[in-house]
Amino acid sequence: MLRRGLALGGGLIVLILIVLGVKGCLDARANRELSDYARNVSQIVDETEQTSKAFFGKLEDPGDLTVTDFVNEVNADRSAMDNYASRIDGLGAPGDMGSAQSKLELVYELRAAAMGEIADKMSTALGDAGAEKATAAIANQMQKLFASDVVYEDVVRPEIDGVLADNGITDSDVPKSSFIPDDDTSWLEESTVADALGALGGGGGGTAGPGSHGLGLVGVSVNGTELVEGGESSVIVEEAAEVEVQIQNQGESTENGVSVAVSVDGANELEGDISAISAGEISTVTIPLTPTPSGTVALEIKVDTVPGEQISENNEATYTVTFE
Repeated sequence: MLRRGLALGGGLIVLILIVLGVKGCLDARANRELSDYARNVSQIVDETEQTSKAFFGKLEDPGDLTVTDFVNEVNADRSAMDNYASRIDGLGAPGDMGSAQSKLELVYELRAAAMGEIADKMSTALGDAGAEKATAAIANQMQKLFASDVVYEDVVRPEIDGVLADNGITDSDVPKSSFIPDDDTSWLEESTVADALGALGGGGGGTAGPGSHGLGLVGVSVNGTELVEGGESSVIVEEAAEVEVQIQNQGESTENGVSVAVSVDGANELEGDISAISAGEISTVTIPLTPTPSGTVALEIKVDTVPGEQISENNEATYTVTFE
């Protein structure tokens, strides 16, 4: 009986040790998963900080960036933010991190959506037509970025660090994350955004400088007869009438998809396109006038502005033409 008792006691001790060992392994594994989670979050937050510095650095000082370069870099910042949001979505939520993870996903959804909208509006904001409205839209997205900062700092970071502390992990706290630099709320104001874009000649004001974009209407003829703005021209039409519009790229970058509209007495608008115009090049687009006008009419020509174009007065003209 004594031997049996000793054997039973020994077996029980071994069982307890096994259970404790398994629990210790499970606890260690859970802690590793939590530490890995915190490390992954910290890495993405640090990379987000670099993207924020690059984005606002361009806004504060565009340097020698042309409008096209600036827009391209903002699109790159948007792509980076989309990547961060995807990586956040792909993180597991070990232990009690489920709630914090859901809120972290919301933070990056806000940031990715805001940067996407900013990138979409940037070309217009740096142009002429619609610049004021686009600038206001960008300022509105700055508010969304600021909201994401508040949610992260006041809700997500304390919750993640709290779960780590509850599990005895004290060396893996996640860093602060403020996409708006130094919580500077002036970036939420339309005037601040407009002033920043004005350094590139955009934001609804300013004068185009180096790296600017612009088109100019340099000549119009109908069936070979050169038209003169402010004067009257007569055109003899035997069959069909065609208007030839000459456009010069007066900026420093190739412009793509240039649209030209022709209307007769403010109606019957006809359109033509030039696929691309290199800097300094003059291109011609031919637009059939159908139906052929008769008598004396006002022939109105308008060349659409391109992103970054500040001076658009020379993009349109009206000619008095008598068709015989």
